[in-house]
Amino acid sequence: MGSPNNKPTRIFSLHHHNTPSCTRSHQIGALLLVASTFLLTRLFDHPFSTCPPSSLNHDHTSQNVVHFSDDGSISWPQMGYGTHLSLKIYVYEEDEIDGLKELLRGREGKISVDACVKGQWGTQVKIHKLLLQSRFRTRKKEEANLFFVPAYAKCVRMMGGLNDKEINHTYVKALSQMPYFRRSGGRDHIFVFPSGAGAHLFRSWATYINRSIILTPEGDRTDKKDTSSFNTWKDIIIPGNVEDGMTKRGAAMAQPLPLSKRKYLANYLGRAQGKVGRLKLIELAKQYPDKLECPELKFSGPEKFVRMEYFQHLRNAKFCVAPRGESSWTLRFYESFFVECVPVILSDQAEFPFQNVIDYTQISIKWPSTRIGLELLEYLESIPDEDVERMIAAGRQVRCLWVYAPELESCSAMQGIMWELQRKVRQFHQSAETFWLHNRTIVNRNMVEFSSWKPPMPLP
Repeated sequence: MGSPNNKPTRIFSLHHHNTPSCTRSHQIGALLLVASTFLLTRLFDHPFSTCPPSSLNHDHTSQNVVHFSDDGSISWPQMGYGTHLSLKIYVYEEDEIDGLKELLRGREGKISVDACVKGQWGTQVKIHKLLLQSRFRTRKKEEANLFFVPAYAKCVRMMGGLNDKEINHTYVKALSQMPYFRRSGGRDHIFVFPSGAGAHLFRSWATYINRSIILTPEGDRTDKKDTSSFNTWKDIIIPGNVEDGMTKRGAAMAQPLPLSKRKYLANYLGRAQGKVGRLKLIELAKQYPDKLECPELKFSGPEKFVRMEYFQHLRNAKFCVAPRGESSWTLRFYESFFVECVPVILSDQAEFPFQNVIDYTQISIKWPSTRIGLELLEYLESIPDEDVERMIAAGRQVRCLWVYAPELESCSAMQGIMWELQRKVRQFHQSAETFWLHNRTIVNRNMVEFSSWKPPMPLP
């Protein structure tokens, strides 16, 4: 018997005379067994479909893109999202939290919801309304995955209901009334900032909601700020608010024209605002008026450009040019899909919704803003009509994701937002001011149990 201090015997010794030798045939058989097991596992993991849906991606086997079926329903990829939506979102009531009423209606409570739902900032109202009606809404905070903080701050500010200083103070006051915000450091709280200012509308965003989920169409504000409030890994780019009269099926205020009847190669419908790219387009239109339309838009007086007239002009070109304005995002990008005009993006820092599942090369063109000139027009003119029609057809499929419609619709902006929110759900919530004990009790720095936290609470 060997000494206990001897080296341990190897379990699989190549020189163990009682073990059969491993021949090349054995090795090949083992490899075949592993390969067949893997293939069978993959086969049973993905159930058969008798009618595979169409895809915006040419590779129909891809599991990473959104798929559209012939009836208009939508199928989200499973990778990173799960097989079905399973969310519980708590929506704060305006009377529940001190400060929310002012953020929704102004200091005197006179600003109406109807006034705020109009225009490009209407997403702040539409998302709130749709969540109130959602089957994913819960009225129990303790079972919620996420918390929605309603505010129409952009509208309230534009209508004189609160100034910048008041908005900042009111947000801080409201957040101090939310124990669940304190518990997670804001990681499970959702805020909507619907304009180009993004979260900068709340001046102290970097102090208080830098960990929260921000829904915004704007992905860049570094032109006017030292840093952008948008974070690719936690925030969600949302579609802009397209005029309701254009998003109704079969009843749009301006129907698309056949390519053969469109007067212009491209158009830009917008003001100069002193922006270099826009000024270049206006000058280019003066040189080539038969190719590029750039009418002078008037928003007041007898020659005011009404919305119907705007969309009638927009539909009269093959390509709708969307340059950067005060910020990188542009509503014109989304509007172009509803007149079936291929958007040409001239905003280098622009971000777009649902990039995990949509291939934007199939539905749009992005051109360097530093190369606005005849070269751009010549390039657009060289694109065959069949390619334009193909891009229009792909855009016709995806545009339902720009529409803020009820959950009954098989495809909508809210459905896309919900899928993106599902990726943000955490099983566990903690912050620098949250602690826990051996019996799973959550406490604060003063050892007070979570259920006994009383507002106002100190914020980070």
